[in-house]
Amino acid sequence: MSRTPADLLRASRDALATVRTSAPLVQCITNSVVVNTTANALLALGAAPAMVDIPEEAGGFAAAASGLLVNLGTPGAEHRAAMRAAVAGATDAGTPWVLDPVAVGTLPVRTELAATLCAAGPDVVRGNASEILAVAGAGTGGRGVDATDDAESAAATAAALARRTGGVVAVSGPVDVITDGRDTVRVRNGHPHLTRMTGGGCALGAVIAAFAATGPDRLASTVAAVLTYTVAAELAADHANGPGSFAPAFLDALSTVDGAALESRAVLA
Repeated sequence: MSRTPADLLRASRDALATVRTSAPLVQCITNSVVVNTTANALLALGAAPAMVDIPEEAGGFAAAASGLLVNLGTPGAEHRAAMRAAVAGATDAGTPWVLDPVAVGTLPVRTELAATLCAAGPDVVRGNASEILAVAGAGTGGRGVDATDDAESAAATAAALARRTGGVVAVSGPVDVITDGRDTVRVRNGHPHLTRMTGGGCALGAVIAAFAATGPDRLASTVAAVLTYTVAAELAADHANGPGSFAPAFLDALSTVDGAALESRAVLA
């Protein structure tokens, strides 16, 4: 498909409408800090969350789900086994899956696991710039979950990583960079309050998995997810006094953001 901003905006409107009407079932193997935030974000959008993270169940469920999120935030032994099983089940069934390599580079267990999972060919890798650089072997990670690099500095590495995995890489930051290794799109929407809300980045990975279920064009669906999420953040910030009031306002905005809001606020390049 064409990659012009107008075409991507049109595709984003269609993908959001499809999420609302199809209620994709998203399996989330995610970290214990953000389970509630992630589930609520999916519910607000109209998707259905399923936190199926027991190794004996994860693979079979991934085969039946609409999308899968694998988030490395708190990778205990059972979680790691569930991740491997879910990725195998998703791969066999053709279920799109998203890898969120939280805090890789600085911590050895998750860094090794991220490399293993990345080799399995995720449909989308989503992380901050330092995480993406570390996964690609071009950096040593950030300060815990915080990036010490900016998204633009990781753009070329993200494109190379996308070509290596055969999927899409989404680099989160004040300007989000999304690439499939051939085309690169920048989303200049969002609000700083997202970085001050627990799960602000992690829940985006689940939203990307939900949008991946809307069609085979992973670049377009990822742009749609990021655009919807960041426009909702702007809408929420209009009614918030700070991070505390932003969090519930953000869920409200995710439930009401529509194609018209995307049309009026989108800044794509």
